[in-house]
Amino acid sequence: MKAALLPDRGVVKIAGDGARNFLHGLVTADILNLATGTARFCALLTPQGKIIADFIVVEAPAAEGGGFFLDIPRARAATLVERLNVYKLRAKVMIEDLSDTLGVLAAWDGTCDGTWDGGWNGGGTIKYGLRYADPRLSALGLRVMVPPHLAAAGAADLGAVVIAASDYEAHRIALGVPQGGVDFQYGDAFPHESDMDQLGGVDFAKGCYVGQEVVSRIEHRGIARTRAVPVRFDGAAPQAGVAIMAGERAVGVMGSATTSPTGGRGLALLRLDRVAEALSHDEPLTGGGVPLHLVKPDWARFAFPGEKAAQ
Repeated sequence: MKAALLPDRGVVKIAGDGARNFLHGLVTADILNLATGTARFCALLTPQGKIIADFIVVEAPAAEGGGFFLDIPRARAATLVERLNVYKLRAKVMIEDLSDTLGVLAAWDGTCDGTWDGGWNGGGTIKYGLRYADPRLSALGLRVMVPPHLAAAGAADLGAVVIAASDYEAHRIALGVPQGGVDFQYGDAFPHESDMDQLGGVDFAKGCYVGQEVVSRIEHRGIARTRAVPVRFDGAAPQAGVAIMAGERAVGVMGSATTSPTGGRGLALLRLDRVAEALSHDEPLTGGGVPLHLVKPDWARFAFPGEKAAQ
């Protein structure tokens, strides 16, 4: 098993008698039925349905202090706390940004051989770590919220070898899982555009939440024309942010990318209808002059350009 401390992840804690209902009424996932020790992928949206922040929520056992812990991009933690406090009103909840004291360790490519069962001290702060499976894809492995100085010990307890965070980034990209801030922009993307609907991040059966009407309309009308799509390429990686071209027409924007001896992989935010039209005319896709080829991951249920229906 491999493990890496992810420097770009932070932790926000929400606790109190009203924490479960408070979260459930705001985010895209069902928090009422979230079992202790399991995790949900979700987001807080604007009223217009755009993503403010996406994160993984896990509930700690009541015997160990309780509360909901949010595994979130560290750059979005302060923004999320500020927005949640706007919605707080009379709710009996406490919202804390713990990113200065807690980090996120990711472990993948193997089985857990250790005894990393977690533990809490009497004050309710994490002592050893809170472990949970990544709810987006099983291939992403598991994650542990842990003080950064205990990350190496936590990895050892998992029976994992510590490697660089860039290796986890390459693993994520190879799986085609988008990352906010590079594969889509916060405040400017709908959940469908970031593939949250494909990765368990939106519960279409739950009740109302902020932005729910817009997201439901996109789902039921099938009008998600833009999506983050995995691509492959040979040679040097196109720079993030460069326009994806089909002939003389821009059809999207390049996101994150990684290279290896077996070829490069990346993600691109594409207008699917424009790409489909280009492919129907045998127009190649390029990013910064680099030829790109679409790669449909196993988890994708939406129709790729050139397909008649989702598979």
